[in-house]
Amino acid sequence: MGKKSEEKYDKILHASIKVFSEKGYQNTSITDIVKNAGIAQGTFYLYFPSKSALIPAIADHLLTITFEKIKERVSEQDSFWNILKQIISITFESNETYKDIVVLCYSGLAIEHSMEKWEMIYQPYYQWFEDRITQAILKKEIIQAIDVKLTTKMIINLIENTAERYFIGNENDALEAEYQEEIFNFVKRSLSTI
Repeated sequence: MGKKSEEKYDKILHASIKVFSEKGYQNTSITDIVKNAGIAQGTFYLYFPSKSALIPAIADHLLTITFEKIKERVSEQDSFWNILKQIISITFESNETYKDIVVLCYSGLAIEHSMEKWEMIYQPYYQWFEDRITQAILKKEIIQAIDVKLTTKMIINLIENTAERYFIGNENDALEAEYQEEIFNFVKRSLSTI
């Protein structure tokens, strides 16, 4: 994609996130999105065949933001446990910031698109975390007797599901820090070599 094409794509994406957050998916029209983006309606269709086609693009965009923040805050030298704390913290931050859009993405991907699309969106994140788990095994920070691929998905899903339920499901019966600490302790008890 050229720079101008990328700019228009980004305008559509950001406008759709803004308008969906304000009006909801059902009450948002493509006209609302293009008006907010400052582009012609025909331009929208150069990038997306329909309003529902925005959902996987938005999900990919939100995951990219979260994943980039994670990579900014951790280094190869960090312990697995520090990396895990950062993943938990950033996942909670993202879910709080984009809670209305997260609901849209989950419902839209489950209804309009196959779960294979969801797995494709997550693949770079899964691969990165698999590498962190493999390094932790080699450093003897975590136990060896695990299926790395399965463990990766289980940990990421546990963190995301808990963050979503906290912010979206109104399960605020405890402080956010308590939820984060409980996830961390659960994973550490499950995987630690100590």
